[in-house]
Amino acid sequence: MAENKTKPTMQSASRFINDIENKQKRSDVKKVAAMMRKATGKKAAMWGSAIVGYGQYHYKYASGREGDYMLVGFSPRKQALTIYIMTGFKKFEPLMKKLGKYKTGKSCLYINKLSDVDEHVLERLINGSVKSMREKYETK
Repeated sequence: MAENKTKPTMQSASRFINDIENKQKRSDVKKVAAMMRKATGKKAAMWGSAIVGYGQYHYKYASGREGDYMLVGFSPRKQALTIYIMTGFKKFEPLMKKLGKYKTGKSCLYINKLSDVDEHVLERLINGSVKSMREKYETK
């Protein structure tokens, strides 16, 4: 079985966040980080070299593959702030309609800047995802 490529590292999440050169992106990231810390009750941890994650869950697929991954996280990418909502977005369609300007992938929410979305709706989305993950998986 192949191992996950993205794993927790010993790199400092605080240093990573504070080293973001773009002042607006750094400010946005700090707000999102606070939402995730509040939702999980966990400290930030680096997952790989560019993802900040909060909490962990253990998954096991029918194929036998299993592992651990972050409950929720983000990456301040050059193109967009990527927010990892591990549940995906289907169960949050009513919230998504109120969120604002964004794009999504399977479990990735892409926003250009925090002012493009309603922060209260984003916080509800993060909280809802964390709650759903904790109901479905063993978490740390």
